[in-house]
Amino acid sequence: MTRPRDTSPEAWAIVCEGIRRMTPAQRVDRAISLTILVHGAALAQIRKDHPDEDDRTHRLRLAARIIDPETMRAAFGWPHD
Repeated sequence: MTRPRDTSPEAWAIVCEGIRRMTPAQRVDRAISLTILVHGAALAQIRKDHPDEDDRTHRLRLAARIIDPETMRAAFGWPHD
């Protein structure tokens, strides 16, 4: 892993050691939790930017940030922004 520029080498060493101590299940759990957090933040921004749209459209906009345009069109008939 590459150390973020805003993190000191000492702090990064502590983070890396904490990750090394995690079990595989803990790492997966952490990854899932972070994914949920990021998706929630993105969805909140989408709702703020498009307040008149329904929940399905908000979720399609979120999916369009992750899924390529061709798949979005094929699976959902959704034009990618």
